[in-house]
Amino acid sequence: MRLVLSLLLLALPLAAAKKPTTAQLQSQVNRLTEERDDLKQRLAATADLQEEVASAKKARDLARSEAEAARKEADLLRATLKENQGGGDAILKELRETKTAAAEAQEEVKRLKSENATLQVKASAIPGEGDLVPLGEEIQPARPINLNRATPRLKSSSFFAARPKGVVVVNVLISEKGDVIAARLIQGLAGESPEARDAGEACVEAAKHLVFDPASSKDGKTRFKVWQGVGFYLD
Repeated sequence: MRLVLSLLLLALPLAAAKKPTTAQLQSQVNRLTEERDDLKQRLAATADLQEEVASAKKARDLARSEAEAARKEADLLRATLKENQGGGDAILKELRETKTAAAEAQEEVKRLKSENATLQVKASAIPGEGDLVPLGEEIQPARPINLNRATPRLKSSSFFAARPKGVVVVNVLISEKGDVIAARLIQGLAGESPEARDAGEACVEAAKHLVFDPASSKDGKTRFKVWQGVGFYLD
């Protein structure tokens, strides 16, 4: 104890003799302050790093969870495809047939619409005096006035030739005044003999001299131009 006490007594005068100056103390304070600020920055950087590590761990765990869910869904899809593989071709075939039927139905709808539009135009068109109209329920056909006096003049080919017999039908275009303005043969006598051809020509010529009470509307107020058949019976 005495030795230690002696050393302490010797050190005290030395310490008192080397007292630090103000500049030295200020330098020490500045150095300690810098060390403190450096430690604070390190601590802050460490906290940020810890937060980034925590966020990375959460992202990793979420990615693993999503990957596991995707794997399970892929397994389920493969199992479903394998289970339905046999019926896949039938479904595709049915789908193609349905598309074809739908396309055909659309074309039919277009065609019917076009026909309907045409019929509506025809139905809405009111024929006027002198218009060429087809014979129908709303039209009174033309009535021949001198049919008995319009006799076909047949050529005599020879003294012993048989007179041609049968029915000849001529289509005549009758004006709104009842005059025949055109005639054409639509049914002649059977065969290709000169007598049959001459009989047809004679009937067409006779039809041109017919006079008609013209075709008209049901109420008789409007007269029309019509094509109408006239038959000649040869005996």
